[in-house]
Amino acid sequence: MKPLPHSVLFCCDHNAVRSPMAEGIMKKFYGTGTYVQSAGVHNDLEIDGFSIAVCQEIDVELSRHRSRSFDEMQEWGDDLGSFDLIVALSPASQRKALELTRVFHLDVDYWPIMDPTGLGETREEKLHHYRQTRDQIIKHLKDRWGKPTEIA
Repeated sequence: MKPLPHSVLFCCDHNAVRSPMAEGIMKKFYGTGTYVQSAGVHNDLEIDGFSIAVCQEIDVELSRHRSRSFDEMQEWGDDLGSFDLIVALSPASQRKALELTRVFHLDVDYWPIMDPTGLGETREEKLHHYRQTRDQIIKHLKDRWGKPTEIA
């Protein structure tokens, strides 16, 4: 296990499912000692309702999340080089993160997290797939940084 970074950026394709889940769960598990943000390669989707639902099950609030892209982060003055770690949750976001950070000395990790969108027919089947994605993120977080420190 590694010590918690000072700052971490989670990224995926749209910043609507996987990376907001990772951001919210990390904040819940490890508190405010680490600056945590998320972004997507694209910003063409709002936060996914199923992501909100499965995170509410573990008391992680995502409904106020506003999706943003790497480009918007840079427009708003967020310097990617100021993050200690970028965790890419999709192949496209890994490529984009490596491309944008090649001039910086920072780590870009890749966690292959399943994209649950489009899986399942019924609401219950869809929730099942989103729970699997949430639980994959939780496993990666615990494998990397150990037991949650902030859960009451």
